[in-house]
Amino acid sequence: MEKKYYSLGQGETGTFIKVLRILFGLVCILVAVYWLIFSPSPVPSKFSLYVVSLFLTCFGLIQLWHGFGKAVTFIEFGEKSLRLKKNPFLPPVEINAEDLERIELYPMNTIFFLKSRKRIMLRFGAMYQETNESIKDELIGFSDANNISVEIKTEKI
Repeated sequence: MEKKYYSLGQGETGTFIKVLRILFGLVCILVAVYWLIFSPSPVPSKFSLYVVSLFLTCFGLIQLWHGFGKAVTFIEFGEKSLRLKKNPFLPPVEINAEDLERIELYPMNTIFFLKSRKRIMLRFGAMYQETNESIKDELIGFSDANNISVEIKTEKI
């Protein structure tokens, strides 16, 4: 069985947007360093200067991370395992089929129950409903192929 990949975030952005993010990230970092070194205006407290510089540096680093394509979130289906990257800053989690006890499917999220009594929750976005349904269909097919129980639940509001 081939691996099937589904993006959990926004659609793949083009090269132009990636270059803009990289340039914007570099500009933010350079402005933060400039403010730390030259302090363009008299600042009543150095603490506020450090806070602003730290914020700009972190924001610039996040823009660079996204610009280099490291911040993608996805779910990838293999024959006997799932790879799930929910957080753009953490590495993906691999879930083997023999470690899964059951899967609960809700309209806007999915909960994976592991045999070690650990739960992993995957939240879907409200924007890409067709992608959410494709992922749910693939999860049902994966669970049928690996004899994993699936419960489809509805949430009452």
